[in-house]
Amino acid sequence: MQNRSYEFQDPTHFGTGAIGDPGERVFYLQAGDATGYISLKLEKQQVVALAQFLRGVLDDLPAAPANSPSADLRSPVEPEWVVGQIAVGVDEADAEIVVMIEEMVPFDEEDDGDDVELLDDVNTGATMRVQINSAQAAAFVAQADVLVSKGRPPCRLCGQPEDPGGHACPRLN
Repeated sequence: MQNRSYEFQDPTHFGTGAIGDPGERVFYLQAGDATGYISLKLEKQQVVALAQFLRGVLDDLPAAPANSPSADLRSPVEPEWVVGQIAVGVDEADAEIVVMIEEMVPFDEEDDGDDVELLDDVNTGATMRVQINSAQAAAFVAQADVLVSKGRPPCRLCGQPEDPGGHACPRLN
C-alpha cells in the first residue's frame, strides 16, 4: 500500500520537534494549513541538515520579519510516513522556499539484482511539497537550534554523543 502525498502552497505551519529523552528522542517535521497538518518522522541529522541549508538560503533572501511564526510541534503527533530524501528549491524573486520531502522506501532485500526493472515499476513512495516564506524558514532554523542544544553533550575527544551512564570513546582504545 502506498502512502499519501501532500502539497502545501500556503502553509500556516512548518515546524520540527522531538519527543522523548535525549538519546532516545524521535524527531518529527510538520507542515499544515487551515485544514490540518501532517507529521513526518525523520532523523536528527536530517533536521540539522535542513536547518543548516535553510540558514544559508536565508542569507540570500530579504530579512524575515521579526515576528516569526511558531515552529513547535502540534499535538497529536502521528507520523504519516518516514522521511527519506529532502530537497530544497528557492524562488528568489518571490522570496519563497520550496521544500520537497520524499518518503523512505524500504529496499527489497529479496531482489537479487538479476531482474531488470522498468522505471514505471519502481515504488517511488509518497512526497510532501511545502512552499514556505522566509519567516517560516527562520522559525524552523531557530527551533532546530533549540532541539540540538537539548541533546546529549558531545564527547570532547571524538564528538560522538555521551550517554549519562558512560561513553565508550573510540579514541581511548
